[in-house]
Amino acid sequence: MKLLKKLIATLAFVPALVMANEGGFPLDHAPDRSTDMAALQNGAKLFINYCLNCHSASAMRYNRLRDIGLTEDQIKTNLLFTGEKVGDLMKTTMAPKDAKAWFGAVPPDLSVIARAKASEAGSGADWLYTYLRTYYKDESRPTGWNNMVFPNVGMPHVLWQLQGVRTAKFVEEKDPHDESKSVHKFDGFEKVSDGTLTTAEYDNAVGDLVAYLQWMGEPAQSTRKRLGAIVVIFMAFLATLAWRLNASYWKEVK
Repeated sequence: MKLLKKLIATLAFVPALVMANEGGFPLDHAPDRSTDMAALQNGAKLFINYCLNCHSASAMRYNRLRDIGLTEDQIKTNLLFTGEKVGDLMKTTMAPKDAKAWFGAVPPDLSVIARAKASEAGSGADWLYTYLRTYYKDESRPTGWNNMVFPNVGMPHVLWQLQGVRTAKFVEEKDPHDESKSVHKFDGFEKVSDGTLTTAEYDNAVGDLVAYLQWMGEPAQSTRKRLGAIVVIFMAFLATLAWRLNASYWKEVK
């Protein structure tokens, strides 16, 4: 009984842990584009143009992009820029030593970033979607940027030209747990300059990028789900056949 009570008490904290993230900032729901080939292709383009400069995806080869509808010629023409071959792994040319000097740490490999963030914050797609849309200008940071989901982030805002420049507004309120103290509460973003995309267009682009990052973590996901459905249908048919054969057998016995 004591063990059961402890288990129930532990489970009571699970919802809070699932919704938690580094900054305690509420996560927005990422659009589901796991089967949208056009969105995945655009996400791949954004990834290679903006992310692959610093981050590797060493578990992914360029030719795997054929699974999202790209031909080998399209991959060569539009996504290979520095002499890579279609069969090469997606690796950055940045030296780890330089990356550490510039950013304070070597940028992580993004092959399974969506799955990694899922273990920390419930939905990895939601975490990434919110993270890439909550950067703001902060001159106190070495890179000049900060983030609401990941406070004091070391990575600069690589998509700032698309989104534009914003600052974050904060207001001071009394700490609900201690009235003698005050806390900074986020009070929205303030636009400094426009980007090349509107807010809706930027959110849509980030949705495509996150969909690609999620797909990259498990490229065979759609195939696995399709095979799973086929297996379930086959097992249901087999169970029905066995049931009718069993009924027929016992009917003859009687």
